[in-house]
Amino acid sequence: MTSFDLLSEPIRKYIRDKRWEELRPIQNAAIQKILASNDNFILASRTASGKTEAAFLPILSKIDFNNTGVQVLYISPLIALINDQFFRIEELCKYLDITVTKWHGEANKTLKDKLIKEPNGIVLITPESLEAMFVNKPFNVKHLFSNLKYVVIDEIHSFIGTDRGSQLKSILSRLQLLNKIFFSIVGLSATIGDFSEAKKFTGDESRTTILLDRKAKEINAIFRYFKGEKEELPLELIKDLYLETKDHKVLIFPNSRGRVEEVAVKLKKISERVKGHPNYFSHHSSVHKEVREYVEYFAKNNVRQNFCISCTSTLELGIDIGTVDEVVQIDSTYSIASLIQRVGRSGRKDEESSNLHLYATNKWSLLQSVACWLLYKDGFIEPPQINDKPYDILIHQALSIVKGYSGIKLAELINQLKENTAFNRIEFSEIEEILEYLVEIDLLERLQYEVIIGIEGEKVVNNRDFYSVFKTEENFKVVNAGNTIGEIPFSPQIIENENILLSAKIWKIKLVDQKAKKIEVIPANDGKKPMFFGGEVAVHPRIREKMLEVLYSKIEFDFLDQPSCDEIEILRNDFSMFDIQNANKDRPLLVSGKYIRLFTFTGTRINRTIQLLLNIAGIKNMPREYSSSFDIEASQQEFHHKWSSICQPIAEIDTYISTLLREKPALLDFSKWGTYLPDKYKMKFVKDRYFDIEQTGHFLIKMKFIENK
Repeated sequence: MTSFDLLSEPIRKYIRDKRWEELRPIQNAAIQKILASNDNFILASRTASGKTEAAFLPILSKIDFNNTGVQVLYISPLIALINDQFFRIEELCKYLDITVTKWHGEANKTLKDKLIKEPNGIVLITPESLEAMFVNKPFNVKHLFSNLKYVVIDEIHSFIGTDRGSQLKSILSRLQLLNKIFFSIVGLSATIGDFSEAKKFTGDESRTTILLDRKAKEINAIFRYFKGEKEELPLELIKDLYLETKDHKVLIFPNSRGRVEEVAVKLKKISERVKGHPNYFSHHSSVHKEVREYVEYFAKNNVRQNFCISCTSTLELGIDIGTVDEVVQIDSTYSIASLIQRVGRSGRKDEESSNLHLYATNKWSLLQSVACWLLYKDGFIEPPQINDKPYDILIHQALSIVKGYSGIKLAELINQLKENTAFNRIEFSEIEEILEYLVEIDLLERLQYEVIIGIEGEKVVNNRDFYSVFKTEENFKVVNAGNTIGEIPFSPQIIENENILLSAKIWKIKLVDQKAKKIEVIPANDGKKPMFFGGEVAVHPRIREKMLEVLYSKIEFDFLDQPSCDEIEILRNDFSMFDIQNANKDRPLLVSGKYIRLFTFTGTRINRTIQLLLNIAGIKNMPREYSSSFDIEASQQEFHHKWSSICQPIAEIDTYISTLLREKPALLDFSKWGTYLPDKYKMKFVKDRYFDIEQTGHFLIKMKFIENK
C-alpha cells in the first residue's frame, strides 16, 4: 500500500485539490512510520522539502479529534513562524473540521477564551507562552493539554544545546507528568549536526527514530573579494552588490544589525539615484514588529516587483517569504548550520537550484568563508554544545514550579526537578544545595516542609521578562514624530547629534530619555557617519582547522573570483615560511625579535581557555579572534620557558576561574539566571559553558609549534 493510500480520505482530498503530482521523500517516510508507531521521530531534510506536511499528514490521519482536550501541540521558536505556519496548518485542517488556535502574547484573546471553554484541536505556541501558562494559570495547562497525543517541534535544531532548549525539555517533561498517556514528539529540522543529541532531546532516546532525507539542492556559489580598509563596506562592493541584485528577489545576510542597516541604506540610495526599484528593506530584531511583518508580507505577496531585504538571522528560520532568487552573505558566517539555513532560503521550488553569493572584505573572513563552504560540501554541521547540567535553567524552572503550585513541599520540588529529563544529570545533593541558596538569597522562603516564593523572588517571577530564559538587551525605543521605528541596544555612544541606522534609513539623535528608555530622532541629512552595533558569536574548532588546511593546500577553487584567488595565494605565501605537516597538531609561531604571534587555528571557547592559561602563566597577550591568534609580549626564550608549564594550572583551574569571576562578574553575562547560583556552581557553570577545559587540554598536549624559517 502506498503512503498516499494510508492517509485518511479528507487528507487525500486535500492532496488532490492541491494538485500534488507526488509526495516528497520525507513525506513518504514520515507517513509510513508515524502511522505505524507511537514512537518519537526527528524529520531531517533540507529547507522547503515539505517537513511540516510530512508531520501533519499522518498525524491528522491518525488522531481522533473527537477526543476531549487539545490533541496536537505545535511548538515554534518564533511568533512570526507560528503566524506563518498557522495558515498552512489551518488550510489542511479545514478538510477535517479541526480547530487551529494560535497562542502567544499577540494572539486573539477571544479565540483563546473559546479554546479554554472547549479544549480541542491543535494549538500553536512558543515555549515562553507555555511557561507563562504554567506559572500563572497551571489549571489551564492541565485542562488544555492533559490528553495530548503529539507535540510537533519546528526548527528543533534551534533549541538543542541552548538555554531555551533546556527550558523546553523541562516544560515537555512537566507536560508529560500531567498527561494520562505518553504523547509522541515529532521534531522538524533542516540542519542537525548531532543526531544523538536530537534523540536525547525528546526525553526518550530509545524510542526516538531519525528520518533523514539526504537529498541536497544544487547550489550555484560565487565568491567575491573586495578589500575593506575602513569600518564601512568598500564602495566597490556596494556597487557590485547593487548590480548583482537589482533585477532579482534577494536576501542579504551581513553579520550584524549595524551592517544590515548600512547595506539597506546604501543600496537604496544608489537605486534612488539611478531610478531603480524602491523595495529595499532591513529586517532584524531592532526593527519594529509591524515593519518586519510588512516586509515579510510584501516579499511573500508581491509577485511582479523585485526586492532586496538586508537581514540578520530573523529571516534565517523557515518563515515563508515566497520565492527568493538569490541569497547573499557578506563576510563569513560563524557556523555551517547558519550557512545551510540561509542558502535554503533561495531555490525553494523543486526544479530550481539555490544561488549563493559570498562577499568577503578581509583575508580572514575570506579564508573562513572558504572553509565553511568546503565543510558544508563535505556534509559537516557543528554538533550542539552539550549542556548536561543546566544549573541556571534549574533555578528558573524551580521558581516556575513553586509559583505555579503557590507553594510546594521541598521534597516534592526536589523530586520533580530530579525526575525532569532536562535535569536528570544534576545530582540530588546539587539540587538541594542550589535550592538552599535560593532560600538564603530570598528567592524562595521556607515554611516548615514547604517552600514558597520569597520577597526577592516575587520581584523576579512577577516581572513579564520572567518567562524567557534568554537574556534580553537593554534596548531603547527609537521614535520619530510619535511613530516607533524600532529599538536599539543602549551604549555610551548613543548621544545627541550622533547618527544611527535603523529601518533602512539614517536618523539623527535629538534626545535621549534615560528614564523612559526612549530616543527621539529626525531624518539625518548631514552626511555624518552613523554608528554600528553588533555582537560576538563562537566559532567551532573544525572551521578553524579547515582554514589551516586551505592554507597548506595546493587546490585552486573554481568558485572563487580572481581577487579572491589572489588573496588566498597571498595568504598561502605568507604562511609558506612555516613547515606545517599536520594540520591536526602543527601550529605556526611567528617569531620576530620581541614580537611573537601564535596562531592556534581552533575554536572560540578553546581560545578563551588558552588566554586564561596565558594570563595565569604571566604571559602578556592580545587575542585576535578573527585570525585565531595571540600577539605575545615576551622574548622567544621567555615565552618557551613559561609555555612549558602552561598545562599545569588545568588541574587547579577551578580556583583560577573562581578568582576570575570575583574580579570580572560580567563573565556570567551570557546567562540570564546564572547570577543566582552559589559561587561554587557559578564556577562550574562558567567552566563548562564559557570555557572548554577538557578540549583545551587535549589540544595543548598534541600541539606542536612550527616557527618561521
